[in-house]
Amino acid sequence: MRLHAFPSALLALGLAVTNLAATSPAQAHDYAAGPLKIGHPWSRATPGGAKVAGGYLTVTNTGTEPDRLTGGMIEAAGRGELHTMSMEGGVMKMAPLADGLAIPPGQTVTLAPSGHHLMFLDLKAPLKKGERVKGTLTFERAGRVPVEFAVESLAAKVPEKAPEAAGGKPAPSGHDHAGHDHGH
Repeated sequence: MRLHAFPSALLALGLAVTNLAATSPAQAHDYAAGPLKIGHPWSRATPGGAKVAGGYLTVTNTGTEPDRLTGGMIEAAGRGELHTMSMEGGVMKMAPLADGLAIPPGQTVTLAPSGHHLMFLDLKAPLKKGERVKGTLTFERAGRVPVEFAVESLAAKVPEKAPEAAGGKPAPSGHDHAGHDHGH
């Protein structure tokens, strides 16, 4: 009888370790939707009273057909928009991407501070460093994809553990959306 209990205990221990590994931050923070690989969705912490936050991530299309990111949302916001940011003559210009953002086959698209990003508007509560906020990304082909956004520090320029697809390099500007209303 004891010989049969020992293998069962090892099996239970193995399953527990496997479940723990599957829920570790590194494993649990990359997502897939068909040929799309979504890397480390993140946002910055926001000060009390802030009504907007930015959302950042990478999307790699491993397929042969293009897709299009058409939007994103978090539960902590009233609405979300896909935006682009550029500098023209030393002036920051921000505008919604009404037609979404193309994800060509075989390419990685990065949403980051100072470039394409998600805007989460009408925040219901501040985002706090260390928490995960449930959200959804919407794609033209892949549909709605549930994700969680890791909340980094207020001054973060890249996530603490930057995804390899983004090169782990800081964004060229420390622009922070938390103090801006972007005309909304």
